[in-house]
This record gives sequence, C-alpha cells and structure tokens, in this order.
Amino acid sequence: MKDATAALSRGPNTCGVNRGTGGSVAQRGSQSRTMKYILVTGGVISGIGKGIIASSVGTILKSCGLHVTAIKIDPYINIDAGTFSPYEHGEVFVLDDGGEVDLDLGNYERFLDIRLTRDNNLTTGKIYQSVINKERRGDYLGKTVQVVPHITDAIQEWVVKQATVPVDDDDVIPQVCVIELGGTVGDIESMPFVEAFRQFQFKVKRENFCNIHVSLIPQPSATGEQKTKPTQNSVRELRGLGLSPDLIMCRCSTALENSVKEKISMFCHVEPEQVICVHDVSSIYKVPLLLEQQGVVGYLSRRLNMPIETRPRKMLTKWKEMSDRSDRLLEQCSVALVGKYTKFSDSYASVIKALEHSALAISHKLEVKYIDSASLEPSTLKEEPVKYHEAWQKLCSADGILVPGGFGVRGTEGKIRAINWARKQKKPFLGVCLGMQLAVCEFARNTLGWADANSTEFDPESKHPVVIDMPEHNPGQMGGTMRLGKRRTIFKTNNSVLRKLYEDAEYVDERHRHRFEVNPELKSHFEEKGFRFVGQDVEGERMEVIELDDHPYFVGVQYHPEFTSRPIKPSPPYLGLLLAAAGKLQSYLQKGCRLSPRDTYSDRSGGSTPEFEISELKFPSTSNE
Repeated sequence: MKDATAALSRGPNTCGVNRGTGGSVAQRGSQSRTMKYILVTGGVISGIGKGIIASSVGTILKSCGLHVTAIKIDPYINIDAGTFSPYEHGEVFVLDDGGEVDLDLGNYERFLDIRLTRDNNLTTGKIYQSVINKERRGDYLGKTVQVVPHITDAIQEWVVKQATVPVDDDDVIPQVCVIELGGTVGDIESMPFVEAFRQFQFKVKRENFCNIHVSLIPQPSATGEQKTKPTQNSVRELRGLGLSPDLIMCRCSTALENSVKEKISMFCHVEPEQVICVHDVSSIYKVPLLLEQQGVVGYLSRRLNMPIETRPRKMLTKWKEMSDRSDRLLEQCSVALVGKYTKFSDSYASVIKALEHSALAISHKLEVKYIDSASLEPSTLKEEPVKYHEAWQKLCSADGILVPGGFGVRGTEGKIRAINWARKQKKPFLGVCLGMQLAVCEFARNTLGWADANSTEFDPESKHPVVIDMPEHNPGQMGGTMRLGKRRTIFKTNNSVLRKLYEDAEYVDERHRHRFEVNPELKSHFEEKGFRFVGQDVEGERMEVIELDDHPYFVGVQYHPEFTSRPIKPSPPYLGLLLAAAGKLQSYLQKGCRLSPRDTYSDRSGGSTPEFEISELKFPSTSNE
C-alpha cells in the first residue's frame, strides 16, 4: 500500500508501477500512459444491472484496443463472499488465485475475457481489517484512527494499486479501470466509499476520472408513462455527496422517449447525449452494442482524452454475431438442473452462462428446467405428491441432466436418484463438484452393492466412505479453508471423451472449490466395473474426472469448469453435455472437434455470417496455451 500512496502523491502521470527499463515496447508504452478511472454507481434500487453495464462499458473500450481491468466494491462487512448462502447474493464466484468473490466479477471475466484476482473485489471488511492491522502494528504513530482520512485513504490506495495489476494474457498494465460501487447511493454502509471517490476525483484530476450513474425509470402499468422523478432524486443525492454524473444510464423496460431524455437532461444538469437508454433486451450480448450505438465510446474518448483507434472493431463484430444468432435460434435443447438453490437463478449464474455459451455455439435455444432435488425424494411423494410427480416429469422430459456443486445434506438423496435415472436411461449427464461425488456414491450403491456408501460430509459413520474430507480441511473455521483456485488435472488415458473435448490436451488448469474428495483407496473397485477416473491431480492422489463406459455422455468433474467459460469459448464439459443432449456429440468428435460452418463465429471484421469459413472453437486452459 505504500507504493500506492506514493503514486497518489506524485499526481496523475505516475500512477503506473515502475517495473524498470525491461519489458516489451507495448508494456513500456502502456506504463507511460495515465490510468483512466470510470466509477459506476447506482440509484433508486439495488440489482439494477450495474454489473452488466460496467462489463459492457469495459467491453466496448477493449474493442477499441485498450487494456481494461475492473474492480467491484461491496459495502458489506464480510471479508469475502465465501461464507454466503447463494440466496444472499447469488453464487460465489471463484478466481484463479482462490479468491471467493461476488458474481459480478464473473461478468467482468466473461465479457472482457480477463483473469482477475481476489483483490479486485473490495469489501468494507477487507478495508477495516487492513486499517485495524496497521493500527495494531503502530503504523499510525499514536494518532486517532478515523473514517476520514484513514479509511478513505485506504480505499483510494487499494484502487490505485489494484488498477495497475495486469489481467490479460499479454501481461500489459491496464489503461482503464472500471470500478463498480455495489448497493445504492445513499446507503449508510457505502458512505465511506462515496467520500473516498469524492476526494479521489481531485487527486487523479478531472481528465482521468468520470462517473456513470445507473438509475431506474419506472413505467407504472396504470398510465404507461415513464417517470423521471426517482432518477432526479437519485442524481440530486449523488451531487449532494460530492459526485457529479458524466453519464446517466437509464434502466427501463422500453426505449426512452425523447421528451423523457430531455427532461432528465434539464433536471439533472447534463447534456442530452449524456443520457443513455439501457432498455430491456432479449440477450445481454446486446448491451455493449446498445451502448456503442448511443455514442458512449466517443463521449468517453473526449471526456477522458483517450487515444481510441478508429479501426473496425473485430471483437464487437463477434458480439453482434452472438446477439443475432440468439435471436434466430430454431432448434431447442433442454437441460434439467437438479440442485438445492433453484428458487433463485443467480445461485447458479455461471452454470447457466456456461450452458448458454455452449447452446449458442451449437445453434440451439436453451431451456433450463430447474428442479429442487428434494422434490425427487420419496418423502415428497408422501407429503406433496403433485410436486413429486411434476419434478420427475421435468427430469424425464429433459434432453440432458446437470447436477451442480453445493453443500449440505438437504436434497442429496434426490440428486442421487436423478443420477441413477441418467445412468440407467443413458441420458447425457454432467456432475460438477458435489455432482461428481454423488455420482460416485450412486454407482457404489447400485452397481458395487455398497448400500450404505456415502460421503463422510453426510454420514461420518458409513462403512463405505467413498467420499472423504481432505487432510488440509480445517473443520474449526469456515472461511477460506477449502481447496480453492486454479489446479492442474492430468488426463491418465488417451481415449477419454473429455480429453478429446479439450482438444486432446495432456492436462487442463481449472478452478476448484471443495472440502471433500473421492476416496482414492477404493478406486480399483470402480474401474473394474467400467467407472473410470480418467483425470487426476498432479500427484495422482485426487480423482478429478470420471467417465462411464457404454454411455453417450456420463461425465463428472471435481472442478468448476463454468468459471472459465466464455461466450465465444464455451467450457468443454458443458459443450459436451449440450452436444450429447442435441445428439451431435459423436459427429463432433468424428470431425476432430470442429463445429459445422453454420455454427462457427466469423474471424473477419466485416460481416456476421461465417458461411465461407470453418474456424476451430478455442477453449480456455489447455496445455497448449
């Protein structure tokens, strides 16, 4: 943090980290440029779409040739998102370094195709912990430690330091940092952050800082009229706290009327071009295009004095292809998602996105059938028979079955029953993390004859503990005690379906989040019956990938492949599930893992139709990278 403080004190032209005289010309050039900061705030209500808008702003800037990073600020006191129930803030997203963070960082990674670290998610808990640790060490030399200046200074130092961390594969220091402030302006918990950025705008100078304010334009059904008063009040409150919005992005159900735009311009003290309409669209892939069409790139270029290239934007061409394709899909494919948090779709945000990426890649419309796993259990048949039969009808009618990760015993027997049905009926199946562990339990019970086979997480007294807790697991503390982050998986056989989907890679690097693992001592019993552990960790001690012989697609992975799925680079395990569910997996493998011409994305910057060219789909995290 001392380096960051020095960078602030030196002024706006020295915010980059000095890495000596080495490095490429591109690296040295990027270091000499001044960092540009774009703060995204929200008003009226939370959950308004700040994350998608922040990601979209970053996407259109990256398409102009700029290197972009992103920071998410969460005002809650938790150190990180690791101990949250998915019903609180949605899924916990896991980064390469093992950081358990807010799901918005998943949006940043998917939209911008970057790799972030745990420090890109800043919480009140982290800031206060940092300041208190300094106070205990005596760094403040006996002074009274206060919110202003100590907390606000710590926030600014953190942002400046993290903004210079490279997030692209080329290891170039970013030129633009998009910062999303969670919650709603006026919330008591976000006040120190708003004050920090009020001070920050003067330290880095006006030409290096701008504020995008996202607000709601409600449209009551009684009148159908778009109302501007909530936005006026929100902007007035923001100004009262010392920040003036440069762009007001209006979230609305239908396109903003010109009269409404002019009214917001007049009462919120901005030009009409600074009022941007972000209405509901059929696909989130359209949001970057929507912003670009309204001149956001041009405005930011002038406002922040950024040297933006005017060449054709190949990256946005692919986004246009994706949005066009999503509108014209005719064939449909359904996947049953059997989990315990199915009442809130954000609980499985990355899983749904990975399925969408794969469905889009094979030109199929995706239908996700959410099934509460507890509804598949015999107890539900007795208590709520209608619910039981509806759940089973959904499961039986799906083209593929997915059992994602999770914790706790509730609903696990229902998941095991779903896995049993997929195995016996030869339905395409993918088990992720807990889903893989339960597939091991199901096979042990119904094929090996071990009726009490279970995980020690659910039955510590089981005589056949096929899933056990790991030696490094600390049962005394919940936060940060799991096997987290990017780990290497080695393929142990050449004829693995998943290995072929990973372009015949010898190994893959994927992200993990688990406390329990398959018992390696019982491995031979399974493999004798055709239940193969085709992927293991570097030491060969941990089972990472399972496949079942004589089945169209029965795959389980201990890691979470959804975290590295990208819109144009879908995750191989999920792509395999969708291909199998659509009846296309064998032809795909026979073609050398190439999609048909109509299913590929164009590599040309011109049109959005790829009929003259077959281009291979690129996958993340293979040994060839």
